[in-house]
Amino acid sequence: MGKNALIIGASGDIGAAISKKLAGNGWQLILHFNKNKQAMETNRMSLARESILMEIQADLSDQSGMSHLLDQLVFPVDAIIFAGGNAHYGMFQYTDEHVMDAMLALHVKAPWVITKHILPLMIREQRGRIIFITSIWGESGAGNEVIYSSVKGAQNSFVKALAKETGSSGITVNAVSPGFIDTKMNQHLSEEERAKIIQDIPANRAGTSDDVANTVSFLMNDQSDYVHGEIIHVSGGWRP
Repeated sequence: MGKNALIIGASGDIGAAISKKLAGNGWQLILHFNKNKQAMETNRMSLARESILMEIQADLSDQSGMSHLLDQLVFPVDAIIFAGGNAHYGMFQYTDEHVMDAMLALHVKAPWVITKHILPLMIREQRGRIIFITSIWGESGAGNEVIYSSVKGAQNSFVKALAKETGSSGITVNAVSPGFIDTKMNQHLSEEERAKIIQDIPANRAGTSDDVANTVSFLMNDQSDYVHGEIIHVSGGWRP
């Protein structure tokens, strides 16, 4: 198959690890980011210049940002990895509707719109990879993270449903569902809270961004052609 990959959220810890892994595997990268320009520059420095086709800055939580991203796509896309997004912490009853709208747009509508735009070419070529980085909370749910759990659950459902439409077209659709990963998203936790979570993980450690990237690398490989419509846990056996 072709070797152009669009990575949504390439400036995040997991997105950066995926970028580095895929570049090492010979993929040409289209890197999306939003606010974290400094992290994007750090990511760029870790990659061979010839592995980067282009970078696109866009806020995918609103329609203009989605349109800007699609307008900038001048290269064919053979694979999409949705690794971006934000968590939201707080009691559901106190959550503002503007937060709800932004989370839905970023985690649900933007992937819909981007996939809808790219899918026809994949179908014509009879090949492609679509991969979501979801979350263990999308299956089990988390108190104080109701909105985040909801949108990640929607991503899991989208993966399972779209896989049934694309299977005959040579396009695989899968998700990687991380558990407790040592990224900036979890920096709000105290050492005591971290230790308590790790105590409940059978692997007895937090996961790393590389653990997630390694699983994505497998799904991008031709050896994974028969893996389709799956939600793959990268959690060290943790089931909260």
